[in-house]
Amino acid sequence: MNEDSRHAGNAVLLRSAALWLLAALLSAWCLVGMKLGLAPVKMVFPGKTSHLLQAHIDFLLMSALLFGIYAAKTPLAAHVRWSMAIGAFTNPSLFLLTAIVPELDTAAPGDGLMAASFNLYRMASISITTYGFGAAAIAIFLATFARRANRRDG
Repeated sequence: MNEDSRHAGNAVLLRSAALWLLAALLSAWCLVGMKLGLAPVKMVFPGKTSHLLQAHIDFLLMSALLFGIYAAKTPLAAHVRWSMAIGAFTNPSLFLLTAIVPELDTAAPGDGLMAASFNLYRMASISITTYGFGAAAIAIFLATFARRANRRDG
């Protein structure tokens, strides 16, 4: 898919939304495996099943947000598009990581390198996601006024 006017420059949103939707489907099948008590799945996800469910829901939510923002057809700066695409993966991955590495669930700042790395990743993820989606929301909001002024129909 090439960038063209149909995408308002936002094809990265569509691509990442499709990938994260596939991640949601995969996590749904992992949840089924957990419910059925499949040993290989339980070995991969020794943490709380609720964290895997949270990752699944967050992948779905992030995909829906990306599809919706893409559908608004408002041109967005590259740093905004990429912040959303990256944040839409890193946010659900926080839940996924705690399902895979249960020790991260209670990681405190003084608990060693793994905990410190996870907490840094968490703060970076939240910051990138907030910046991307916040900037997109502001751009779309402002674009509604520009469109209205161009149409002059009030």
